[in-house]
Amino acid sequence: MVRTMASLRAPLRTARRVRHSLRLSAGLPPADAVMLDAPDSRLSPALVAAAEGAYGPAAKLLATTRDTAAWELRDRYLGRLAAFAHGRDGWLREWLAAAPGDPDAVLVRAALAVRRAWEAPAAVERLREVAPLITAAAEAGPHDPVPWRLALDHARGTRASHTAFGAVWEEAVRRSPHHYGCHVAALRYLSASWQGSHRACFDFAERAAEDAAPDSLVQGLPVRAALHLLLDPGAGGSTAAVPPERIEDAADLAIGLSARYPAGDPWPAGIRNLLAYVLVARARWEEALEQFRLIGPYAQSFPWSSGGEDALARFLEARDGARLQVASATPLWARAGHGGPPGHYA
Repeated sequence: MVRTMASLRAPLRTARRVRHSLRLSAGLPPADAVMLDAPDSRLSPALVAAAEGAYGPAAKLLATTRDTAAWELRDRYLGRLAAFAHGRDGWLREWLAAAPGDPDAVLVRAALAVRRAWEAPAAVERLREVAPLITAAAEAGPHDPVPWRLALDHARGTRASHTAFGAVWEEAVRRSPHHYGCHVAALRYLSASWQGSHRACFDFAERAAEDAAPDSLVQGLPVRAALHLLLDPGAGGSTAAVPPERIEDAADLAIGLSARYPAGDPWPAGIRNLLAYVLVARARWEEALEQFRLIGPYAQSFPWSSGGEDALARFLEARDGARLQVASATPLWARAGHGGPPGHYA
């Protein structure tokens, strides 16, 4: 009898998958509609213009973020513009030639220099060489926390002492106490891969989330700490210093944050991608599938590129895996709703 029951399980799971997988695809964009690191409607024209050698739209975009103190947007746009300039910097060189003291041009120059230094063979030495450019960006924008986010990344790369890093951190939070990019930079410094530990990561992330507003991206900081742990091959996804409950709590907190934003919103897409990765790793399939629905077409390179493979392919594979896992766990004659629990009968 036991053998008979066991022999029936595999075909039963297959039947469940066949019956429910199509229905569970509702709300998931087709694979060919999913975009990797897609720019939003404000950044896209600036990138198109830069590709044509024109810096005007990028200058206007960053000036607007500075004038309105939209520091989170400023940091996000800066990262994308610096990444673009890494391969095609003619527009930036023209901008600097036309307005060498422009605080936005100076900031992009510093971000590009830091990016190139990180990728250099002698990264520490190169990072030390570009320090004056970060200082110049900070002086050009005295109220701007974004140059201090660059300074935090720079301090991590040069393996600055905790005291030195703390001094930079104080300058950053004095300008914007809950700036997400600065908090991410600090979390990286505190990670086990650099100058800290997984416990230090979680402690910092949880304290920051407690102090942040409910809709702040900083609420997603603990799930990023969980991701650091899960991606650490030496930790194996769990350590004595970080019990599994803290990973689950981090995921729950990020689920609450995600719920505060509309489905398909590009703004929280980064957090949602991190959260989906963690939920898949923890085999929380239904919740992972719901996050994939909320992500919509906005896949992100990180964390899906962490395995060194094609990030978009890994995202789609994880999404399909979550869908199939939920389908196979749904009773054969149940009506699997948009995100309803397995076993829910109409």
